[in-house]
Amino acid sequence: MKLRKLLIVFGILLFISGCSDFIMICSLNPYYLEKDITLSPEIEGSWSAKAIQCKSDSTDKNSSHWELADTTSVWQIKQFISEEKVKTKQGKDSTVFKPQNHYVVKLVGNNPDSAQYQFRLVLFRVKNVLYADFSPRETLAIKNSRMAKENYFTVHTLARITFDNKQMKVSWLGSDYMKGMIEEKRVRIKYRYVPDAGRLLLTASSEELTKMIERYACEKRFIDWDDQQAMLKLTRLN
Repeated sequence: MKLRKLLIVFGILLFISGCSDFIMICSLNPYYLEKDITLSPEIEGSWSAKAIQCKSDSTDKNSSHWELADTTSVWQIKQFISEEKVKTKQGKDSTVFKPQNHYVVKLVGNNPDSAQYQFRLVLFRVKNVLYADFSPRETLAIKNSRMAKENYFTVHTLARITFDNKQMKVSWLGSDYMKGMIEEKRVRIKYRYVPDAGRLLLTASSEELTKMIERYACEKRFIDWDDQQAMLKLTRLN
């Protein structure tokens, strides 16, 4: 019943947002297990972003599936550090800073509202390949509205990360790509179809998603990470 309610809310949200051209496959659950989480200091910093055309894309080479904010903003990536208020032995207030095992991604541009585009990024390794789980962070608009809280929940997208000198390639697993794999029965995974949104939503557990990655994501004959619709080349600025 809970899953059914989530799917209904998900469909309504996507329908009223007017979105129909989705290029990434979303999951209700994280793509990773805690034991696979890793940190990579080289990912921290400021990056410029440029769209990469996939090999099978028949659209104009000058066109892009990305929106303006994705490629004109500076991608600022920092490890998240939590703040905890504690009392010292003397009874005085003190702040303890604790580095966490994930990163915060901010898309910062000339538009003052651009800083609202924030994501939680968790890096993890499967068969020694580096992947990233992206999910939206809670924004002020969510925090300050009961209606927004009641009608909002987090979904996850999966990307493979590769580094080359001062550049980083981020390739997200595509929605159409995953749909084709399911229809052709090349992969078996739990999912639901959201009619109002016209898209698939993976409902498998994190354990099942990890098994899928172990079995299929490391082999090009199953998943070609150089042929996804959502790919970006990030170049380090500092």
